[in-house]
Amino acid sequence: MIMKPPELNTARLQLRLGTTDDIPAILHYYRVNRAYLAPFEPQRPASFYTRDFWKTVLAARESDFYADQGVKLLIFLQTEPDQVIGTINLNTIVRGAFQAATLGYGLSAQHQGQGYMTEAGQRLMTYAFDTLKLHRVMANYMPHNHRSANVLKRLGFQIEGIARDYLFINGQWQDHVMTSLINPHWQAPELL
Repeated sequence: MIMKPPELNTARLQLRLGTTDDIPAILHYYRVNRAYLAPFEPQRPASFYTRDFWKTVLAARESDFYADQGVKLLIFLQTEPDQVIGTINLNTIVRGAFQAATLGYGLSAQHQGQGYMTEAGQRLMTYAFDTLKLHRVMANYMPHNHRSANVLKRLGFQIEGIARDYLFINGQWQDHVMTSLINPHWQAPELL
């Protein structure tokens, strides 16, 4: 299933794959939000904050998209299309009998509390279900991350349980609340 890379628009946002032209904006986003994002992300190597690192990452993201293994998008404001304000990803797309992916996302400290992540999530779920034809999208959050819990609740994700020591985040194993959203209109393709 080879498709054109998505450019997903909402009333206020644009979600798209990054290009090498976006590297300065990507680096700015991660540098400015380094301390804010640290409690929610894996520890980053020093090279993470370099142009060469991101050239490699963006090439891998493009390859993942064309291989139907992931859709990793940057979030931009429609009014400021050169400023990255966040990321939203469908990771580890699995086809066959599973037809699922895992949702991941992050948003700058400055843009919290304005409904941007819910807006981006709604648009990406529409793409995941209508275009990619996924049956299930899973998302996990640390129990103390109330903002993430609220975003997922607004998107319609249902809690399925707790995974102990699920991910190594910010230098330690963290429990995660497991959630999922099921495509209510999914139809099996002719061949899985």
